[in-house]
Amino acid sequence: MGRVGNAVRETGASLGTVFGNPALRRLNLAFAGSAIGDWAYATAIVVWAYDAGGITAVGIWGTVRLLLMAVVTPFASAIVDKVSRQGVMITTDLIRAALVLGAAAFIWTDAPVLTVYVIATLAAVAGTPFRPAVSALLPRLVSRPEELTAANGTFSTIESLAFFVGPAIGGILLGFAEVPLVILLNALTFLWSAALVAAIRVPEAAASSDPDGGDPDGGDPADDEPARGFLSESMDGFRTIWGHRDLRLVSGVYCAQTVVAGASIAFGVAIAVEMTDFGSRGVGYLDSAFGVGALLGGLVAIGRASSRKLASDFGVGVIFWALPLLLAAAWPQTLPAFAAMLIIGAANPIVDVNASTILQRLTPDAVLGRVFGALETGLITAMALGSIAMPLLIEWIGLRWSLVAMALAITVVVVPAMVPLRRLDGRLGEPEGLVMLRQIPLFAPLEPKSLERVAQQLIRLEVHAGDAVIREGEEGDRFYLVESGRVSASFQGEFLSTAGPGDPFGEIALLRDVPRTATVVADEASVLLALERDDFLNAVTGNSEVSSRADDLIARRIPTY
Repeated sequence: MGRVGNAVRETGASLGTVFGNPALRRLNLAFAGSAIGDWAYATAIVVWAYDAGGITAVGIWGTVRLLLMAVVTPFASAIVDKVSRQGVMITTDLIRAALVLGAAAFIWTDAPVLTVYVIATLAAVAGTPFRPAVSALLPRLVSRPEELTAANGTFSTIESLAFFVGPAIGGILLGFAEVPLVILLNALTFLWSAALVAAIRVPEAAASSDPDGGDPDGGDPADDEPARGFLSESMDGFRTIWGHRDLRLVSGVYCAQTVVAGASIAFGVAIAVEMTDFGSRGVGYLDSAFGVGALLGGLVAIGRASSRKLASDFGVGVIFWALPLLLAAAWPQTLPAFAAMLIIGAANPIVDVNASTILQRLTPDAVLGRVFGALETGLITAMALGSIAMPLLIEWIGLRWSLVAMALAITVVVVPAMVPLRRLDGRLGEPEGLVMLRQIPLFAPLEPKSLERVAQQLIRLEVHAGDAVIREGEEGDRFYLVESGRVSASFQGEFLSTAGPGDPFGEIALLRDVPRTATVVADEASVLLALERDDFLNAVTGNSEVSSRADDLIARRIPTY
């Protein structure tokens, strides 16, 4: 009970942190309105398509829509990295509002069926930049890694709620109103979303370009070739994932999970018919069990935001997308079938939240939108593979053995990945010295990911009492931060000041490119954190607010030194 109480308190604290942040609160409310309207719209448009052409028309339209989204997403996400992400979200909302209003008008006036399909498909395709833009914007609105996990968890929970509320609203409205009225509701939710996103204030410092440089582990591949075409730049998301070992690992495991998600389109119906007492109408009940599990899993993901086990929890979540299928195959009855869907539902947000957070932590800001776009294309493709393979398997070896084959195939892929995922946990942990860096005004304007990279570059040094750390007149090669102990600064033999835990020193020679202006000696055995000259200058240059704070700091110290 103590553990449960702690989990509840951690979840409450995480939610309080997210909704206490005005920008995150507006973004969550915008997403909630849009997602609920989207699900209500989806219910209405599927009902219309079924009435217009039967189940075949629904299936064909759904397949065409997914394929187009998979093709368009990398190019749409390239736009996310070129312009304001906030602007992309607002524009997407307004375009989709106009398109669904057009669909409603065409349905109302009995326009040709093909016209409605085209408009509805365009509305779906127009929304492809929205999710990459949200994922790329989130890291700029948080201050700590655990806050980012909590924000992703909140989004996942809202999405699970929308899965229930949206279709329910759509179904209720369709009970007494026409399809166009439900579509009109969706248009209003897009306008609601655009208004809230427009009110978000992105911190000025966070809105600046990412100072990280260079390779797939810390830079934008686009920098390698300054003059390239849009097609080539659109592929940078795929290049970044493929060239980064950890991104490649997480993306591959994530795609394995969505193979099962795609297969669930077929095995969900088959389980309802063959394993439950409800027949085909049991599909809705199984979906409800999945949704309840997703709500619980979302709260678990939020509560574990500070667990420092992002990668290993992610891997376990993918495994629990597969293992419950063995439960349903071993006991093909109603209760095990519902239990399997409940467990899979709980695993889903843990996978989604942790994967998104890992990618946001590892990917340079300059290419973040394209990485999420490339991932989305991979996930949609994997889902399509699962949706095609499962009916063929069921036809060939039957439902139960198909579930066993799917579960074992995914488990065989994921279990070996657990060892590198656990190693990744260590790399994702908060670096030594990050807490101290946050407390130094000079570094305060840096966005969280940039500050974390600075902390990863710190070198830990132990010095004895009486050791000279820097000497007056020497060339400046490092910036220092006192972790423990105490040091004293002197100029031409005269005492100037002391520095204790959390105090920085040595920045003047680096910022002004002059010899050391003082001698600093350890008064007692001390532990220092050092940052090499180039790493320090890369962190504090190129940001107007950091430069201004550096000037203020030097102005205060120069008269003393």
